[in-house]
Amino acid sequence: MISIAVAGFSAGELELVAEDNQLIVRGRQKEDAERQYLHRGIAARQFQRNFLLADGVIAREAELRNGMLIVTLERPKVERLARTIAIRSA
Repeated sequence: MISIAVAGFSAGELELVAEDNQLIVRGRQKEDAERQYLHRGIAARQFQRNFLLADGVIAREAELRNGMLIVTLERPKVERLARTIAIRSA
């Protein structure tokens, strides 16, 4: 599981892309010219964050809860095979 703080962003302003073994999270907010701010912090900027995933790891789902984007990852179990190899003599 990956948790990313994205306070100030709604689900419609976030994009989550799984490409090869990389997870890309982008946030873009639209400018609201009518709104006046006393202070605009980090949430007013665009961002992109990349995560390198191990081979075989799959992003299953994402949930936005209380300013945190929670991405559930899954690593499918790989079946281990063991076999006996005959040894020949020359």
